[in-house]
Amino acid sequence: MKHIYLNLKRFDVPVALGGVNRLAPLADWGSTIIRETEKGLKGYDPKEVEFVQYFPEAHILNAAQARTGPVRVGCQGVFRADTAVGGNFGAFTTNRPAHAAAALGCTDTLIGHCEERNDKAGILSGAGVTDTAAVNRLLNQEVLAAQAAGLSVLYCIGEKSEEQDRWQEVLGEQLEVGLQGADRNRAVIAYEPVWSIGPGKTPADGPYIQKIARFVKEQTEGLDVVYGGGLKSDNAEMLASLPEIDGGLIALTRFTGEIGFYPEEYLEIIRLYLGH
Repeated sequence: MKHIYLNLKRFDVPVALGGVNRLAPLADWGSTIIRETEKGLKGYDPKEVEFVQYFPEAHILNAAQARTGPVRVGCQGVFRADTAVGGNFGAFTTNRPAHAAAALGCTDTLIGHCEERNDKAGILSGAGVTDTAAVNRLLNQEVLAAQAAGLSVLYCIGEKSEEQDRWQEVLGEQLEVGLQGADRNRAVIAYEPVWSIGPGKTPADGPYIQKIARFVKEQTEGLDVVYGGGLKSDNAEMLASLPEIDGGLIALTRFTGEIGFYPEEYLEIIRLYLGH
């Protein structure tokens, strides 16, 4: 099975306010994305490839109501605690419990993205906690909460530039702690080479990505691994040539000019990756 994930990040912010949403008014944005991508994905065999799109919370309901298949709708993370019948009714102000995501129509969630890891590490550092395992323990609680609510999880791992010389230790801890007690049948791993992501940085090459994917599969008894560093038009064919890579995570489709996400470019990336 191949997996194509789409992280729509802050595409709920209009250009006038510093965002990159040029596609549709905010009230119609989620449904527009679904309509303009689903029609181009219906020709793929759902037994061979799955498509999941992670929306900002403002657009989840709109997107879920518009879908007719094959796209699955996900959220960009869940809280580490959740509601319970006869228990906590949801006293989680500012946080999104997994049951809320499920009620909105989500079937999937993204956990451990490098931006989330940085946020959690920053908060912990402000409290004097620098133990990296603490971040992974928090993420593990999110994974378990998501799966308990019936959501499938894309769990992100990755090493920073200062961690490259001990990448096995770093990634091994992220996997061991983050997935402790998790249902492996409802989890996929996304590898983000954090050291290579961003303007002016050298992208990770095929042999490096392949080496990491092999390691992850060995550590997880064969979980599917997708490239989380950005599936793009210029690396789609290379990634498709790596037998250890089972798909990719797309975000922006255009990185110069009118930067942003464009459905027709998204569909072209998928065509390049899948070969048809």
